[in-house]
Amino acid sequence: MNGLDDLLAVDVTGTDQEGTAQVSPSADIDTRARIGPGVTIWHLCQVREHAQIGTDTIIGRGVYIGPGVIIGPNCKVQNYALIYEPSLLENGVFVGPGVVFTNDLFPRAINVDGTRKTNNDWNSVGVTVRTGASIGAMAVCVAPLTIGRWSLIAAGSVVTKDVLEFAMVAGVPAKRIGWVGRAGFPLEDRGEGSFVCPKTGEEYVETAGVLSQA
Repeated sequence: MNGLDDLLAVDVTGTDQEGTAQVSPSADIDTRARIGPGVTIWHLCQVREHAQIGTDTIIGRGVYIGPGVIIGPNCKVQNYALIYEPSLLENGVFVGPGVVFTNDLFPRAINVDGTRKTNNDWNSVGVTVRTGASIGAMAVCVAPLTIGRWSLIAAGSVVTKDVLEFAMVAGVPAKRIGWVGRAGFPLEDRGEGSFVCPKTGEEYVETAGVLSQA
């Protein structure tokens, strides 16, 4: 099974009335999840209860999407990414292969009395990813944090702090190493706080450490 023809075009319970999703027979989709029209869900995915996946989003092989997670339209979630609740992905977000979104800032399997922790014994915290941001392969995003619009997380990074809009971050822990434009290319520094995208020619201005479109 290699192509889109291997997926079944089916109406998933909870899917928007006006459209259908293409869902692999091996995917495990909870009937309480809401799947938008034009969504493609590949083999061995698990989409938990009350999760929402927006129009035309692609979910790769082996992805896990936790209860109540919200993924906006036109996103790409690559193979074996783990998106734990209560994550929120806005429009057009890219999540690379093997990316992990955590949800427990102080993880323990047991309480101090030795009993196994249940959902009532800890408070889940989430990762929010704003429109157009991209997260490279095998990056770990340690909640709680917000990843700004059109930012770029390098592969293998461990993100522990909020990421600015248009920021390019890398490392363990991740730190800003430059700026990127909406096309995803590193911006060229023209001096005096002026930057330009080599791909589109869009101009940007840095003011007090924050980048915005000119």
